[in-house]
Amino acid sequence: MLDSVPPLTLSVVIPVYNEKDTIVTILDRVRAVDLPTEIIVVDDGSTDGTREVLQSLESGIDRLILLDRNRGKGAAVKAGFAASTGEVVVIQDADLEYDPQDFPDLMGPILTAGADMVFGSRMNGAKPQRAYYFWHYAGNWLITSITRVLYNTTLSDIYTCYKMIRREHLVGLELSSSGFEFDAELVAKLLKRNLVVFEVPIAYYGRSYEQGKKIRWYHTGRVIWNLLKYRIMA
Repeated sequence: MLDSVPPLTLSVVIPVYNEKDTIVTILDRVRAVDLPTEIIVVDDGSTDGTREVLQSLESGIDRLILLDRNRGKGAAVKAGFAASTGEVVVIQDADLEYDPQDFPDLMGPILTAGADMVFGSRMNGAKPQRAYYFWHYAGNWLITSITRVLYNTTLSDIYTCYKMIRREHLVGLELSSSGFEFDAELVAKLLKRNLVVFEVPIAYYGRSYEQGKKIRWYHTGRVIWNLLKYRIMA
């Protein structure tokens, strides 16, 4: 589908916190994607040796940002956004739950349909999906349902990691959240701009808490508050 369309440079922003066992693998997977990419890794104050692993890598990272302490995923993503130079930006978690081979599918609507932002949905079952925690599913369903009502959208998976955005829409965008609630602020402010938004199916290989999953049920309240707050605020 994309063979005849000129490629755009994709800035891949990878926020990292205590992922020494997976960081090299995810970098290899991102580099294996057949797209022109700029890889930006932001270490959010890791204490498990992740930072040392990153510093030991001689190539394969275009920009390595080391935050002075653990500031939260949102803070790390914002630092990555600020350092990006590609025409398009995507967020990539370092925990192997998401497959970078889905990047070309996400890029498709941007190149061929004028999309400004593309969400990768885990909810339509078109690609492999690991069965994961019911309460995570319920929380995501609640967050997504509230977003659909408040922002007049039919998106099915608001809290997916994969959000691919034309970088021009991030320039000058004021984002104040630093934790997991950051995604809600980002989505809210971009949806209020009436952008052309698409959604494509992606694979999902969810991991357990024992494997290092970090998001918890209590983050749901902060996310919902952000969705309500930014519906009213500028």
